Amino acid sequence: MSAFTVPLFIRGEVITDDLVPFGTRLEHSFQAPDPHKYVNALPLRSPADMADLYALSFEEILDLLEELGKHLDLDKNPHLQEAYEASVLANPFPESILRTGYIGLQALFSREFMREIAETSVGIAYLEGWVPRTSLDGRSLRVRAFGSRTLHIAAGNGGLVSAVTILRSAITRSDVIIKAPSNDPLTAMAIARTLRDIAPDHPITKHLSVGYWKGGDTAFEEQLYKPEHIEKIVAWGGFASVKHVTKYIQPGLELISLDPKRSATIIGSEAFESEDTLREVAVRAACDVGAGNQEGCVNARVIYVLSGTDEPGLERANRLGEHIYESMLHLPGSLSTKPKVVNRTLLEHVEGSRLNDDWYRVYGGEDGEGAIVVSQLDEPVHYSMMLSGRVANIVPVDSIDKVTDAVNAYTQTIGIYPESLKTELRDRLPLFGAQRLTSLGYAASVNFTIPQDAMEPVRRMCKWIVDEQCDPDRVFPLWQAPDLVG
Repeated sequence: MSAFTVPLFIRGEVITDDLVPFGTRLEHSFQAPDPHKYVNALPLRSPADMADLYALSFEEILDLLEELGKHLDLDKNPHLQEAYEASVLANPFPESILRTGYIGLQALFSREFMREIAETSVGIAYLEGWVPRTSLDGRSLRVRAFGSRTLHIAAGNGGLVSAVTILRSAITRSDVIIKAPSNDPLTAMAIARTLRDIAPDHPITKHLSVGYWKGGDTAFEEQLYKPEHIEKIVAWGGFASVKHVTKYIQPGLELISLDPKRSATIIGSEAFESEDTLREVAVRAACDVGAGNQEGCVNARVIYVLSGTDEPGLERANRLGEHIYESMLHLPGSLSTKPKVVNRTLLEHVEGSRLNDDWYRVYGGEDGEGAIVVSQLDEPVHYSMMLSGRVANIVPVDSIDKVTDAVNAYTQTIGIYPESLKTELRDRLPLFGAQRLTSLGYAASVNFTIPQDAMEPVRRMCKWIVDEQCDPDRVFPLWQAPDLVG
């Protein structure tokens, strides 16, 4: 029996007909309209229909979004309440963490924050009109950022992703289709329905569609994923799902890939200068591991510590591991809790490490609450790629070279202590693939105004159009070039 229904939202119309069953990643199922029956209704009829978005000023767009934010109150909005209840059934996050994400929705739509996103990631002048400049060769240029017809394959690790997707699409004047994730199937829908409630005929509402279809449904995707329907695909998600999308990419259809990444931590020897410093470092590292129950790309998993690998060095690393574990248990429940779902294979590996104390020290993990595994050599555990559910691995090292060897193109965030070490490494780690360097304890403190995954996704969502004026008196006319043939 279906636990809930996921409607189809097409440009202001809510559809609940032709329902078929789908499964979540947990034990529950839901029903949604058969996507095959509506695939031809999802694309914009003609690119010319986007003209109504350009009749709006940027301030008018902010007016609508600001009003939308006022209505995204979990305690008062029935659409959000339904989405939250569905997420509790479909998502591995505990209720307290899910609720935190929903409570944070309103802040995204504050006018000041939206202006900061637009200004820093694109430039409001380019979104609002044609920006002039003169090139060195004398031509007069005017450049404008236009929105695109975009498909967003959203991630399900919290409702903020859906809200940010809708926000980014609106400020860039894009026509957007959002594929809801199975583990967060109703948040984008809830925001879309709220938008319909307050402004059913607004151009932003008329250029928003949200629905669910199973990723990998080739018969459906081959009809929708075409350049005549979509110009850009913004794909969040796991390696397999992002790789699957690449087969549809062709001239006229661009992929903006926010694909899975791994994050890490580097802690310098300064952490051991005093007991107070050690405890502060432990709390910060625990936050980077435990925030959101370690479900995000930003979370720390392998923690490299410049403690040394001799006997005193291992003792320092073990003491840090014990403190991190204890600190993790005392993180606020709105940030981190005992995981609702645990990886049994991972727990078996942790128990195996516990039995091999020549090579590892294990702190915690007896009740699936999370654990810190401290290597007794300068190598990560062989199951480091599986680390999740508040299980992290401390690796003691003698030299920073051992750390840079482990950084690659899949490395997203690196939390570093102290700041002087971050400054020392910031021109070096990006050469190996690191994408974001931050203060220890702030890995999971996400700011949507800064580059993401070593790119600026909002800027890439835009089409950058150039209007040139070439005066023959200033720009050399090619038709006056001398004939060099013969």
